[in-house]
Amino acid sequence: SSDVCSSDLLHAIRDRMIDLARDQRFRYISVFENHGINAGARTLHAHAQIIALPVVPKDVWDEVDGARAHYQAKERCLFCDILHQEAHAGQRVVGENADVVAISPYASRCPFETWILPRRHEARFERSSGQEFASLARQIKEVLGLMNKALERPAYNLVVHTAPIGEALDASYHWHVEILPRLTRATGFDWATGVHVNPVTPEEATQVLRAARG
Repeated sequence: SSDVCSSDLLHAIRDRMIDLARDQRFRYISVFENHGINAGARTLHAHAQIIALPVVPKDVWDEVDGARAHYQAKERCLFCDILHQEAHAGQRVVGENADVVAISPYASRCPFETWILPRRHEARFERSSGQEFASLARQIKEVLGLMNKALERPAYNLVVHTAPIGEALDASYHWHVEILPRLTRATGFDWATGVHVNPVTPEEATQVLRAARG
């Protein structure tokens, strides 16, 4: 099971992020877990990693800019809109509890990609409550349990997406966790174009994971 299934560890990550953010050299704090050789893990035991960077990575800026453009156009958070839309449609909701919702994102980059989003709008992971961390830990554990059962314990990457340090994104951004099982390999087309080839629709992935619960 994932090392970040622990509420205590999530609290420790939050405390470390708050401390690192005080260092004016850093612009972004990356939190992730690589589980399994195919996901880049170099040690056998489960472990999460925190890396503070002096720059904001391009992929992070792209996501931030997309969220900011949506907010400027709609005066609403993009991720809150995703939550409301998915809750209404119901086809891509993998699981939920009082504080977080797990979905198969509409434009999934890889088979069985899953996002876990807090119901309460918040741009920064480190400003979440203890109750939200407990709910997040339970939902991560549930999703990974379903993947282990349905997909025979796949390698995966788990990534925390949070707002860059010092950016005024309280209204437009929404922190979340992304879990990406490593069931396929990137091809020349992926590298040449930046377009992800995913042979499994998010609706099919949701059905498989829900069935594993039964």
